[in-house]
Amino acid sequence: MSVESRPASDAVRANLGHDGPAGVAVFLVALPLCLGIALASGAPLFAGIIAGIVGGLVVSLLSGSQVSVSGPAAGLAIIAAGAIRDIGSYPGFLTAVVLSGLIQFAFGAVKLGAIADYVPNSVIKGMLAGIGIVIILKQIPHALGRDQDYEGDFSFLEAGGSNTLSDIADGIMSASPGAIVISLASLALLFAWDWMASRQRLFRILPGPLPAVLLGAGLNQLFAVTGNGWQLVDPEHLVNLPVAANAGEFFRQFTLPDLTFVTNKTVWLAAGAIALVGSIESLLSLEAADRLDPFKRISPPNRELCAQGVGNLVSGLIGGLPMTSVVVRTSANVYAGGRTWMSSFLQGLLLLAAVMLIPGVLKLVPLACLAGILIVIGLKLTPLSLYRSMYGLGMDQFVPFIVTVVAVVFSDLLIGVLIGLAFGAFFVMRTNHHDAITVVSDGKDYMMRFNKDASFLNKSELRSKLRRLPKHSHVIIDGTRALYIDHDIMEVVEDFRKLAQLRDIHVELRHWEIAP
Repeated sequence: MSVESRPASDAVRANLGHDGPAGVAVFLVALPLCLGIALASGAPLFAGIIAGIVGGLVVSLLSGSQVSVSGPAAGLAIIAAGAIRDIGSYPGFLTAVVLSGLIQFAFGAVKLGAIADYVPNSVIKGMLAGIGIVIILKQIPHALGRDQDYEGDFSFLEAGGSNTLSDIADGIMSASPGAIVISLASLALLFAWDWMASRQRLFRILPGPLPAVLLGAGLNQLFAVTGNGWQLVDPEHLVNLPVAANAGEFFRQFTLPDLTFVTNKTVWLAAGAIALVGSIESLLSLEAADRLDPFKRISPPNRELCAQGVGNLVSGLIGGLPMTSVVVRTSANVYAGGRTWMSSFLQGLLLLAAVMLIPGVLKLVPLACLAGILIVIGLKLTPLSLYRSMYGLGMDQFVPFIVTVVAVVFSDLLIGVLIGLAFGAFFVMRTNHHDAITVVSDGKDYMMRFNKDASFLNKSELRSKLRRLPKHSHVIIDGTRALYIDHDIMEVVEDFRKLAQLRDIHVELRHWEIAP
């Protein structure tokens, strides 16, 4: 059955066997990430949950992507924290989130999503592989029982002067036996579950992360019974979900924006920063989602920007953080078997149901078992086979790829991609620079022919070949095969024609018209 577009009710039912388990898996991954990013943003913890719910229930319906999952993003946490501090009011900050949604919608309406088409595939692959490594490195401390760094932090440099590697070292020095047993048991179960799922259909019905979470929570309760001191009891080692005593207290966790801040310059600056960074991250994540999608569907980027804009508008109106499309949750969705937008929609429903109905139960889940789930996702994003295949494509593909990987690991997502783009552009220019011009000769007669479009990238090659022409010769510069000739190339030719007279060189131009 085709899953190329938003499915009708019968197609939804047909794919529910895949999307249902995937939605559960994404929910388990998204819950601690939503809380962690809210903590890092200096916002109420419930604000992260709201953004996750809106990402599932609203953005998934409007987005053109079938597998992308949206929610609060680590890349916006620093911007949000600074904006909340500078504005001095969380309701005032929510006004900035609302405005950022309107700006993003405008970005999509004027079709700015096309910028994603200029990101080379080698950079997108490097981004995914780099994120995979970052996920693994960031989860090792949580697997060891060191949970002082918030879930969802993907920057190399951390608050307090530490970094990813020093955090791992500190985790090793202060390792908790209970956390190690829980994380290793979860990893073993997940690997075994994947192996059995490839052989038995029964194991494909239920996503591996769910039994891993049940095992982790069960082991932690078993440690309490045995009294061996291994139980993880500190709230920082568990899913720290806000618990409302009654319905009234639950609804009071929603916050309305203070629209009197709409004339505040700081609010508009924050809105612009959120819209710009959020749009770039969403477009990059959308490209990654299309690459991960087993059906290789192509998602419309302008529609994605509009969907993210509506999502941020709704999130800001009810007290949530700004959001983007997020690679971690998207990859969890794909690897859990998600096929359509319903998996993301279901994880939004599960987030809403969890905070309303079972917040106390979820507080029993250790972060160590969630670390195991994320480590498996990271391993799937950065397999050794990917590095071998990229190396086999040649240096023009491998260097931008590996540079992006390293940059993402040792900086953050956006900086890493920008560095990868710079290296990708260099190799594109180098490729266009070489062999753009063919020169053939017959005695004193020369034919200089452009093999492709003539741009400033070819100036150096053109000048070099023109300088080598001997005195008293005749040269034909043929632009038949160049559909485009820019001003830089024309100026080089005109300068040479003036000098050629002094060397008794006759220059003839054929099919040589300057680009408009």
